[in-house]
Amino acid sequence: MYKVYEIKKRVFEDNDREADKMRGELRANRTFLMNLMSSPGSGKTTTLKRTIEALKDEMRIGVMEADIDSAVDADAISETGVKVIQLHTGGMCHLDADMTRQGLEEMGTEDIDLAILENVGNLVCPAEFDTGAVKNVMILSVPEGDDKPLKYPLMFQVSHCLLINKTDALSCFDFDFRACEERVHRLNPEMKIIPISAKTGEGMEEWYDWLREQVREWNSGK
Repeated sequence: MYKVYEIKKRVFEDNDREADKMRGELRANRTFLMNLMSSPGSGKTTTLKRTIEALKDEMRIGVMEADIDSAVDADAISETGVKVIQLHTGGMCHLDADMTRQGLEEMGTEDIDLAILENVGNLVCPAEFDTGAVKNVMILSVPEGDDKPLKYPLMFQVSHCLLINKTDALSCFDFDFRACEERVHRLNPEMKIIPISAKTGEGMEEWYDWLREQVREWNSGK
């Protein structure tokens, strides 16, 4: 006679409890945590650098760079002058709530209005684990194609805002913006979709305004 334990279910349940607990602590501390996810090469770091430069005089920003190895992205973000730490996942392709907590404790949130987690680059594993973030933001770049919502539905279901990056390259790729938007909204009707070019700055003001509003509402206790 033996019992069968659903290990994966238990792991997710424990992680979700930790994530909810952390969100409560972040609200009490008036710190907004954003989880930024995408495929490698989509423009996460470039988008993040431009965003920091636009907002760092309005709010105190801290960044956690998560990678399997290296400190390339942390080096790039450090050029903006904000607080940044590098998180190495030891081969894991995502961060969970406990790993995110460790990062926040190392970085410190007492003087941070906006904490940003740049998650490990892929569209599968990061979508499965609640990091404790207030909002999940994902980037899909034009060269990746408009069919990604069909291939990686969970990532689009758990995200709150989608930045479609590299719009300056639309003429070079067969990317159907309307089809992509329809596919996304079938999965997630509430998703905010903002086309941008982190290279040229096109669309970035709309993104800044959305992020400003999210941070303001959370840190005011609404």
